Amino acid sequence: METGIRSHQGELFVHPLTNPGATGICPEMLEVAEEANRAGDFNLAAEIYSSQLADLQQPDRGLCLRKADCLCRAGRISEALDSYCTAANLGKLRPEELSFLVETIARTLCEKELGIPWRLNGHGNSSSGEDGVGSDGECGEDETLDLFSCRLCKCLLHEPTTVECGHTFCKRCLENNSVKECIHCKQQLNKKDGLLNDLRLNVVLSSLLDKLFATESKARTFWIEGEVLWKKQNVSDALEKYNAAVDLVPSSGRLLCQRAELHMEMRNFSQAVQDANSLCRIKPLWTKAHYLKAMALSEAGRNDEALQEYFVCVALKPDWTKVKLEAQKVREAPFELELLKTTDAVCGGRTFPAELLDSGDMECSLCMRLFYEPVATPCGHTFCLKCLERCLDHNSNCPLCKENLSEYLATRGYNKTLLMEEVLQRYLGDELAERKKIHEEEMKELSNLNQEVPIFVCTMAFPTIPCPLHVFEPRYRLMIRRSMETGTKQFGMCIADELKGFADYGCMLEVRDVKFFPDGRSVVDTIGVSRFKVLSHGQRDGYNTAKIEYLEDQKMEGEALEDLLKLHDSVYEQANNWFTSLKDNMKSQILSHFGHLPSKDPDPQGSPSGPAWYWWLLAVLPLENRAQLTILAMTSLKDRLIAIRRVLIFVTRKRPR
Repeated sequence: METGIRSHQGELFVHPLTNPGATGICPEMLEVAEEANRAGDFNLAAEIYSSQLADLQQPDRGLCLRKADCLCRAGRISEALDSYCTAANLGKLRPEELSFLVETIARTLCEKELGIPWRLNGHGNSSSGEDGVGSDGECGEDETLDLFSCRLCKCLLHEPTTVECGHTFCKRCLENNSVKECIHCKQQLNKKDGLLNDLRLNVVLSSLLDKLFATESKARTFWIEGEVLWKKQNVSDALEKYNAAVDLVPSSGRLLCQRAELHMEMRNFSQAVQDANSLCRIKPLWTKAHYLKAMALSEAGRNDEALQEYFVCVALKPDWTKVKLEAQKVREAPFELELLKTTDAVCGGRTFPAELLDSGDMECSLCMRLFYEPVATPCGHTFCLKCLERCLDHNSNCPLCKENLSEYLATRGYNKTLLMEEVLQRYLGDELAERKKIHEEEMKELSNLNQEVPIFVCTMAFPTIPCPLHVFEPRYRLMIRRSMETGTKQFGMCIADELKGFADYGCMLEVRDVKFFPDGRSVVDTIGVSRFKVLSHGQRDGYNTAKIEYLEDQKMEGEALEDLLKLHDSVYEQANNWFTSLKDNMKSQILSHFGHLPSKDPDPQGSPSGPAWYWWLLAVLPLENRAQLTILAMTSLKDRLIAIRRVLIFVTRKRPR
């Protein structure tokens, strides 16, 4: 037979009988009581224990405790207290013997007084450490943090600093040695010897916070100064700073909490109780507020009131073991429990007059428009992403303070400042929508590959033939970037023309890959797609553009097609013979740059630009650009085949034997 009872979680609470063999104790009846407990019939179990006690000449302490536990679980607290008192008279109560009483009172407070569903041992929203709170003593309150709160200290951002991933924190929070990664996205922070790599405060956000929350920002400064003095054990000066901060923002829960803790350290228990009282009024459902009040009351010798607060803590945080033990210790002295009445309070986010924030506060100093995709540099300045990229194309220094940003450019860590994005969306939604519309119209215009095609003026390019490019000029950096951003991944390639700037014919290139160098240069892997004719020349942001029409070969039919196929096969054979006859070193050079001669097409007219082998041959033959351009412009495959045959005959005859 078991000598104890199990809780509804299955834990065995052993209340050993003082004299198991005493006359009047019936083991069979005790087993029935245990069965009733397991079935949840606590009233029946209590009646059995009562009848067993009535049959004894002297009350058994263990039976009294078992009866008291059953009465608790049945909700009969007043009767349970009588049984606990009887047990206490027979022997001093230990904290672990009062767990059911604490839980039952806590449940009553939780459900009937606080109006919160009871949850225990992980069944609910509670999730924290062993004591039910995090390292900072918070109890799952992140949801009450607003847009302008630091997620590390849970207070208004002070000296806001934006890290590489785009999230923003207080600078002093980031300087904490224990902070190794971003709490939002888990990206490792760029620290050296425990210090951030020269990150400065975000100038725009700092000014914005000082403007929107002037009083709280000033209070936060006093608060931090107080923390620094407290760390140096200069508690009297620290208290002055805390007092100044509380005078400015008397409703700050965390500030009151810290001042109460400082009062506790200074043994000013009455002041600590006052702060804790204010804290509980502001945040009646914050567990730490009641825990702090309980400790202050206990230190002040007001045990009955302290115990009430401990019970509230358990009601709010049933799995907080530390508080349960404190409550059980205090409960060892007799007391009269009065249920605490509380009032729900909603601690909303910070508010500010709408007129304080206007679009001018969120304006890029480069384009003089509302920020679009704002990014912060390591020196703390903020620009539109596209504006900053264009500036860094020309110069690796910050456009405002001229600090060198070479390392920032090398990492290409242009992550958007997420807090700025959220402020824009939440408070300047209409202006942002208009700014987005303008941006999308610009992107749509840039992606029109007929009306305004970007032109790279450099070399001859041909359909299906790879064309690697080393891009270093700022205008072409911008052009390549735009072609990627619009999603077209295409631009035109033309050779230079002294009169017009670039030739009247060219080839569209498609970007397959881009590799960036730390200084902003890049190697762009492209391949020819289609030919075009330039209808008009233009310029945009420093690079050339053109209105174009695409070229397609004329289709041949009937006898003309048969003649074309014979010519096609003949020239291909001629080209293959020419390539085979080349010296090994020359063949190796061609193969390394252009690859093998493509196979003969079964349908030479299958592509608008003709067979791929033709363009491979045109690219490798020793022809001047102007001659290649003339052939590129032809829309008759027959004419191109005849032209290339003449070139093959010429180079074959010219080659030394």
